[in-house]
Amino acid sequence: MYRRSLWILLGTLTLGCGHWHEKYDQEVARYGMLANQFTQEKTDHAATRAELETTQKKVLRLSDELKKMGVDMDSLAKQLEVEGTEKQKLASSLEQMRRALDEYKVRAAQLERIKKRFEELSSKLKKLTELGLKVEIRNNRMVIRLPGDVLFASGSDKLQDEGKKVITAVAEVIRKDPDLAKRYYQIAGHTDDRPLKGGQFKDNWGLSVMRARSVLVFLVAPLDDKEGGGGLDARKLHAAGYGETDPAVTNKDDETRKQNRRVELVVMPDVEEMLDLKSLSAVP
Repeated sequence: MYRRSLWILLGTLTLGCGHWHEKYDQEVARYGMLANQFTQEKTDHAATRAELETTQKKVLRLSDELKKMGVDMDSLAKQLEVEGTEKQKLASSLEQMRRALDEYKVRAAQLERIKKRFEELSSKLKKLTELGLKVEIRNNRMVIRLPGDVLFASGSDKLQDEGKKVITAVAEVIRKDPDLAKRYYQIAGHTDDRPLKGGQFKDNWGLSVMRARSVLVFLVAPLDDKEGGGGLDARKLHAAGYGETDPAVTNKDDETRKQNRRVELVVMPDVEEMLDLKSLSAVP
């Protein structure tokens, strides 16, 4: 009886020991798998962080390039900087970092498209700069500045002969380029800060509006008009008067006031450009 009980005890211990070894092997295998997974996640995390940093630098570089072109990117750059700091704080996990990276890639692509459009537009309008006209970017829009003293005599809204030649040259550049011809334009009149009281135009608002109208009427007049004309599509132009409220430079002396007496041909952004700028400036 005693011998039989001993064999039963030994058998039980043997079975228990075998089960323990099996459990140990399973834990070792599980530990090895977790170690490999941890190593892979560390590698992925490092690669994603490096790509995120590269993309952030690209966004800032594009913002700087646009700023040099005249596009006001200060507010957007500050927003990107703040968001970048917040994204880095949140990017404690690989998934969060990947989401931040995807957002920066979208912004970089948008900035690339905006930069390309402004470069293409600048190239198309280069001929006007060769004619002595100033082409610049103001308020994120391409602007062709027409000197008011060339276009009009003091206090008048009647185009001078020299002014007609300038406007004819501008219209020719627009009319002969399919991309420019399909764009919309605002004809914006501006004055200096010296007050205009009474008379035909009442005030600077009245003078700036009527000068913008005179330029618009000439631009849309047929090419064979006896007074001359630009032959542009009247449906794509509109006039506006700003008086002295939007100076190009600070009114300090006769020279700066001369620069502010002007008519601008503002190239209006198309739908895709407006969507891009809206998405860039939107707060998430």
